[in-house]
Amino acid sequence: MKATPLLSGIGLALMINLSAQAAGLSNERGAFGQTPDGQAVEKFTLKNSHGVEAVVITYGGILQSLKVPDRDGKLDDIVLGFDDVAGYVENGDVYFGATIGRFGNRLANGRFELDGSTYQVPQNDGSNALHGGPQGFDKKVWQARPADGDGRVGVELTYVSPDGEMGFPGTLTTRVTYSLDDDNTLRIQYHATTDKPTVLNLTNHSYFNLAGAGSPSILEQVATLHASRYTPVTEKLIPTGELPSVKGTPMDFLTPTAFGAHIRDDHPQLKFAEPKQGGFDFNWVLDTEGDLDKLAAEVHDPASGRRLLMYTTEPGVQLYTSNFLDGSIKGKGGKTYPHWSAFTLETQHFPDAPNQPDFASTRLDPGQTYTQTTLYRFPTP
Repeated sequence: MKATPLLSGIGLALMINLSAQAAGLSNERGAFGQTPDGQAVEKFTLKNSHGVEAVVITYGGILQSLKVPDRDGKLDDIVLGFDDVAGYVENGDVYFGATIGRFGNRLANGRFELDGSTYQVPQNDGSNALHGGPQGFDKKVWQARPADGDGRVGVELTYVSPDGEMGFPGTLTTRVTYSLDDDNTLRIQYHATTDKPTVLNLTNHSYFNLAGAGSPSILEQVATLHASRYTPVTEKLIPTGELPSVKGTPMDFLTPTAFGAHIRDDHPQLKFAEPKQGGFDFNWVLDTEGDLDKLAAEVHDPASGRRLLMYTTEPGVQLYTSNFLDGSIKGKGGKTYPHWSAFTLETQHFPDAPNQPDFASTRLDPGQTYTQTTLYRFPTP
């Protein structure tokens, strides 16, 4: 008997689920509370056979938890965040684990021009618009469905941003898929389409500490960035438009270098990022040039043995060393998050690109599809 389309769909979903289970993978859907205005927030818990576990919540498209084993097999959550929705709402300006949009990083004066028209995004970082404005994608509840298959378990999140939201033109439909495989790789894939010309720069803003979220410092963790150039900034953290070499600067991570080796150097760029103590908050120009098969960045924690390998189709990555955490925020399990206790690796196009004619374009037109893929891989220590 020929199967009906409905039965075929059910059968296919069942086969995919059984295949995932056979590979030691699982995907659990559950509740994660609600927003202050009563919207239900869901969570998806992705697990593999090695104990790696990623939790994604529909509020902000947030990576809420990521448990990875150390050299002794001990699991620790290595991303900072909160145990409930209230924590994310109350600390929204820190962007813990969030999906960032429409435009990641900074836009000078919150303005850009497109086809002769000027658009204004609300300023929320001094005179700049940061991460899409004060009500960006990180503040939205996304629609979600399981996305298992191809040897991975995952969740697909969808958000439709209406024309004019935060000043951006065009109705934008965005899909972000988190997935986990049995090789300890967390994959984040982005797709977006628009009905009017617009600008777009999506990323993820997870704060990592390979010693475990709430550990006091990342300064002994060792980073390698395959990036020979970076985008220096003004005192307002807006790129100057230059792309100089990292050689001879604290931004040189071409060979393995501890975060703490040069973070306190007397260098004007570090003072721009954090005037009192210095720190990193810059975009690096990746030598990998969007080749997903080439290693873009690596961070190793000598104490635990954990290692993060990053691959991306994006041309740049923002390394931020949590310069403005100060221990006043209490996160998961009541742990505090001190100064320099985490780092981000925000894969992206360059900051302020719509206002920088020499940077790669972030324009998206009707009929085009924005895509981006970033992989975070955690080899067994």
